[in-house]
Amino acid sequence: MAKMKATAFFCKECGHESAKWMGQCPACRAWNTMVEEPAAKKDSVRKTASGGIKVVSKPVKLEEVSIEEQDRISTGYRELDRVLGSGIVAGSLVLVGGDPGIGKSTLLLQVGRNLAGSGHKVLYISGEESLKQIKLRANRIGSIAGELFFLCETSLDDIEKAIREVRPEAVIIDSIQTMYREDVSSAPGSVSQVRESTNILLQIAKGMEIAIFIVGHVTKEGVVAGPRVLEHMVDTVLYFEGERNASYRVLRAVKNRFGSTNEIGVFEMREQGLAEVENPSEYLLSGRPEEASGAVVACSIEGTRPILLEVQALVAQTNFGMARRTAAGTDYNRVNLLMAVLEKRCHYEMSRYDAYVNIAGGVRMNEPALDLAIVLALVSSLKDRPVDPKTIIFGEVGLSGEVRAVSMAEHRVHEAAKLGFERCILPQVNMGKIKRADGIVLCGVHNVKEAIGLL
Repeated sequence: MAKMKATAFFCKECGHESAKWMGQCPACRAWNTMVEEPAAKKDSVRKTASGGIKVVSKPVKLEEVSIEEQDRISTGYRELDRVLGSGIVAGSLVLVGGDPGIGKSTLLLQVGRNLAGSGHKVLYISGEESLKQIKLRANRIGSIAGELFFLCETSLDDIEKAIREVRPEAVIIDSIQTMYREDVSSAPGSVSQVRESTNILLQIAKGMEIAIFIVGHVTKEGVVAGPRVLEHMVDTVLYFEGERNASYRVLRAVKNRFGSTNEIGVFEMREQGLAEVENPSEYLLSGRPEEASGAVVACSIEGTRPILLEVQALVAQTNFGMARRTAAGTDYNRVNLLMAVLEKRCHYEMSRYDAYVNIAGGVRMNEPALDLAIVLALVSSLKDRPVDPKTIIFGEVGLSGEVRAVSMAEHRVHEAAKLGFERCILPQVNMGKIKRADGIVLCGVHNVKEAIGLL
């Protein structure tokens, strides 16, 4: 009889290998994550060609390590440079994830065009598109000049040879789920193939000091497809977020060994490709309704950047015995908590009303500093009395109705003054930490009742 092919079970979260299926992974304790795939051959040895990527290193002491200013390469987009930590680091491995059609390939093609235009050699490797498809997209985003090379290939062995021949400074892989190694018998996109392919690209990046960008597909849960160990292996994980029917895109760093993980970059999808939005506050506040109740301007902090946005609330009397609650762009449970504070501490009968809360522009913010703005937007809609459009509000609300301090209050005030706001309602605790107000009137409040009284 023919000999059956040996198989093993791998965990999709951590990559743990087991000879039999188990309901719970013994390594990461995740449930129902074991998948069956062909086992790797015992005699399969990774080959390294002459002049390849293997680097012989020896142990050293910290005194022997020279610390120099790391040269970073600009991508041509200040929004992307901010998220990466002021530029691309040579030898880094960057994973870019996002929903299908969100603009990952378009963004990286534009980055490759900018790098080639500034005198850097770039290799763009696609496993999903043909050269004609890439050229059609390249013609849409504009002319390409410089040393930008294209290759349509999915075999890692051939990709290694191409990288050694071209010797680029940056490589773009689109996508990691289409790459495969011939000595791994499982299908492309499986746990084994994604793990082995990423390991090879990691060796190339570190051994040859090449910055590599890899595109990763995401699952319906919103995480990168493949083993969770993929995100541990790379240096930076970026997620491209946004609705496909909306024009804006948000690039967020989830992991970054060379910079902050709190920074975001805002882009707008246009006919010519992605364009960076240098002032997202002005962009998100454009088209605000005048003299409309339930609309309040708040300020959120993303990394070191203050972003002004509009919090909208609609309160209507319910026609059924149970009131309905809806939250778009913020935490649903947080909205329920704030409405309970209004009912208990301020004696508003919120249980008799349906409440709908929305962050205009489609952005999603979960910072506690938006609490006071949500509360006052609900009260404004309940009483049908508009809030002064030149007033900005921020502050965290506790269960006893107190308004607690928030971080970086002075940055929020300066951003509001820059956009022409005349009054700011903020926690009283933050009043002493603001040295200059730039012509804006500051109104400190201790609790929700004081804030409602001011309006």
